[in-house]
Amino acid sequence: MKLYVYDHCPFCIKARMVFGLKQVPVELETVLNDDVKTPTALVGKKMVPILKKDDGTAMGESMDIVRYIDERYPMPDGEEVSCLAGPMRPEIAEWTKSVMPILMRLTMPRWVKVPLKEFATESARSYFRHNKEKMIGISFDEALAQTDSLLTELQPHLDALVPLIASPEAVNGALSEDDFTLFPVLRQLTVVKGLTFPPAVNAYLHHMAARTDIPLHTSVAL
Repeated sequence: MKLYVYDHCPFCIKARMVFGLKQVPVELETVLNDDVKTPTALVGKKMVPILKKDDGTAMGESMDIVRYIDERYPMPDGEEVSCLAGPMRPEIAEWTKSVMPILMRLTMPRWVKVPLKEFATESARSYFRHNKEKMIGISFDEALAQTDSLLTELQPHLDALVPLIASPEAVNGALSEDDFTLFPVLRQLTVVKGLTFPPAVNAYLHHMAARTDIPLHTSVAL
């Protein structure tokens, strides 16, 4: 199987998580951010992630991919069947929604400055900048200049997440869709230099990164 992704994309991280958790081999194919042709040929429109299955057919939508793999492969420890069976809490989705405006202004200007394959060309970087500056309402340069104030604004949100984390192994104590919501968001924030995660959040982040075999961005953080 082959999974078409962007490294920075939280939806792609959702899809990658299930392969890591279930230890299912998959080939990762990074698509340039301005490549319309490749995804359109596979699923009829520009989107990622896309899973090309062993039979040659392709499917999109991150959680559809997660469920497809989850239903077909056991957990490697043999004790659990599904990585989506745990309890869910609305507080997790509410928390991720609350941090999104801050997160976008912190992370989007940085993606085009770090060595990610989807931004390997100037045209890919320009395409992303043009679209995302409109989304956040200010230029990337302006957003970068706001880093200190944005970090100050973000910190109470990170502190508020601490009591919501039941275990480093799973946010609600057992793997659930909430982990597929939370971990990709926290991973995005690792591209921001100077951000301090509370110990409980940091422990969860690093445990999930190891368990899913998805590296963080700390080594290239700006």
